[in-house]
Formats: sequence, structure tokens, C-alpha cells
Amino acid sequence: MPYQNINGVKIHYKLDGSGSETIVLLNGIMMSTASWQDFVPIYTEENNYQLLRVDFRDQGLSEKQTGEYNIKIHVDDLKQLLDKLEIKKIHLVGISYGAMVGILFANKYQNMLSSLILSNTEAKVTNYLQSVSNIWEEAARLNDGFKFFDISMPLIYSDYFYNNNKDWLKERRDQLGKALNKAWFESLIRLSKSSKKFDSMHLLADIKCPTLLIGGTRDILTPVYEMEKMYEKIPNAKMLIIKDAGHASCYEKTTEFNAAVLGFIAVN
Repeated sequence: MPYQNINGVKIHYKLDGSGSETIVLLNGIMMSTASWQDFVPIYTEENNYQLLRVDFRDQGLSEKQTGEYNIKIHVDDLKQLLDKLEIKKIHLVGISYGAMVGILFANKYQNMLSSLILSNTEAKVTNYLQSVSNIWEEAARLNDGFKFFDISMPLIYSDYFYNNNKDWLKERRDQLGKALNKAWFESLIRLSKSSKKFDSMHLLADIKCPTLLIGGTRDILTPVYEMEKMYEKIPNAKMLIIKDAGHASCYEKTTEFNAAVLGFIAVN
């Protein structure tokens, strides 16, 4: 497995493809490099990009932490990883938690960005999202993957997706129910706490690189009207709303999501 020692922590990553331009995918809070596996051939073979997937500390196969930290810690982790891989310029794609990291990265290392794509996210964690995070944390403390899925996922996937993908959801529940363990739950709680006070609204006006916002009409966690607040503050930003998509738009409407990402990158 490819790892780099970054700021004293083993960070896991996957680097695929041999294109001259690099796309970096930043995970949502419950995701990992494995979550993007089906996207790899589309980005690398079909569209000839180099693709970097990263597990934040406490995610996937990266090293677990013991104490609490702020979401900002991932910014310099990513910068040092890019430096070690000798990657100078990237198209940065983040979803949810990963998009929050993307905003912070753009604020500090904007010169490294050819484009920035922020999907299903908020510039400031709302009271509602904080309450949902509290629910996830309480569900995680049960140390039961099946119960965690039943409690958490209806808030992430849309009602439209739930009503039309019963078999997929059942298979996903079985997979996660068996795979999730105490270490994963403890990591999720730390990740959740790291973004509770996230507020980057004051940083948005300084984002000058080409930026695309992707929202979903059925996303109740980071609704369109919250993303519109971001759109109004980021100079010359573009915004795309995917119909009938919830918070997990990259899974619920994969074709539309990839078309938006790749189309935007192609012209930037």
C-alpha cells in the first residue's frame, strides 16, 4: 500500500493514470480512497488524467489519531503529500467534508489550483448540520455497523434514491455492517468533531481560481440555498444543481456528477 509520512502521520493515498494533468479527490467524512474505485477508469483511462485519491488522517488506511484536532490540519497534510509526489498543479475536487478542506486549501495554496470543484458542502456548518453530526456521533458510539447504517444513511441519500435502489442499499448495508469496527467509529467521531465550528464564509471572496459548485435538489444536509450563499461570494464561480440528488450526489447521479467535473476541468 502506498503511504507517505506526513507531519509525523502515515497518510495513505492512491495515484493512478499517467496524464499530464492531475485531479485530486477529497473524501466526504465517511469515505476513503476505496469509495472512488469505480471512478478511476473514467478519469484515467477514458479521459487521460492522473488521479490522486487521499485518505485524511483518521480515514481509510491512513493512521488513526488519539486526540482531537481541527479540520485545518488536513490542508498541510495534503500540501506535503503533493510536494513529496512532485505534483505542482492540480484540479481539486472535494465532496462534503473534503470540499471544506478544499476551501481551506484554496485559501492557503491557491497558486497550486488549476480549478476547484466543491460538491455538496457548506462554507459554514449550520446548526442543523451540527445536530446531524451529533446524531452520527451517538450512532457511532453504539459500535454496531448495521444500526449505524440504519440511523445515518437516510440523512445522506435522498428519498428518491432510497425509493429506487432498495437492492443496492441492502447490499451496502450488509457490507458496512460487517466491515465497520470500533476503531472506525472512534475515528469518525474525531473527524466529525473537527468540523463542528467550521466557518469559511470570510475566505470565499479571495478564491480567484475557476470554481464550480455542485449541489443536489434533494440534499437536506447541505441544501442548495446554503450553496447559493457560497456562489454569491466566490468571484466568477459557476454552479450546477443535479436534479433529484441528495448529499451523496457522486453515487446517486454518477453520470451527471462526472460529466460536471470532467466538463469543467476540460475548459480550465
